[in-house]
Amino acid sequence: MEFFLEIVINGVLTGSLYGLTALGLTLIFGVMKVINFAHGTFLMVCMYMTYGLGIGFGLDPYLSIVLVLPAAFVVGYLSQVVFVQPTFKTEKDVREPVGVLLITAGLWIAGNNLFLMIFGANFRSLNTSYNGKVFELGDMMISRPLFYAFVISLLTTAVLSLFLKRTHMGRAIRVVGQDREAASLMGIDVYQIYRIAFGVGIATLGVAGAIIVPMLYVHPFAGDIYDIRAFVIVVLGGLGSVPGALLGGIIVGVIEAVASDYLTMSWSAALIYMIFLLVLFVRPQGIFGFEKDS
Repeated sequence: MEFFLEIVINGVLTGSLYGLTALGLTLIFGVMKVINFAHGTFLMVCMYMTYGLGIGFGLDPYLSIVLVLPAAFVVGYLSQVVFVQPTFKTEKDVREPVGVLLITAGLWIAGNNLFLMIFGANFRSLNTSYNGKVFELGDMMISRPLFYAFVISLLTTAVLSLFLKRTHMGRAIRVVGQDREAASLMGIDVYQIYRIAFGVGIATLGVAGAIIVPMLYVHPFAGDIYDIRAFVIVVLGGLGSVPGALLGGIIVGVIEAVASDYLTMSWSAALIYMIFLLVLFVRPQGIFGFEKDS
């Protein structure tokens, strides 16, 4: 029983990290109604930022969040201005602009290969005092970095939810996500909201990248595996739902942890996608999503 409980706990901890990586994706979709295919690439960039601060200045990955988060916001803001916004404006009358999807897909491919050219394909790691350390609870062993990631993921989700619900800017972001035409008539600069929302979405990846580095290798394609999971998670939790992203991540993490112990890795992945398809069939708007009026 303790062995099974240990698997579930580690699945919840891992799933919270998956949920954190999906926060920015669901926020950007909720506001702009587009899927950011370069999400994993932005996560990889944030991981390299954390790694560079650790190697160059000896900064602990968790402390580096203070610097990586605003830097990630700037990267996201400028990416929206330079790459996404021009295309978005040409398709301003389209509910879900396809051109933006192609732009983000191009950023994904170009970004990964640019970092491959600059840094090579070598896998890099950052040693910390808590790498490989565990908490012992009876016969159970809980990874310390995973536990820290769980706490930070909960805090980040709570802060983002409060920002969206309690601040003037957060309410403006939600209004634009619900009806951008009405928001524009109310005097809200819709494109400025898009820039800020995109920046905030990538800033959450700054947090995620910093807490992933102590656990995984850094390389040009490190973000791709989280990119794929993030798409599944935001659909499970509900596109545009912040708490839904966290819950969806935990669901995926638990299924992955339990299934991996009793089934092969291939069946574990297949089970996740089968549940994903089932949710799409039974509740297309996701667990926390809402059905739009026709």
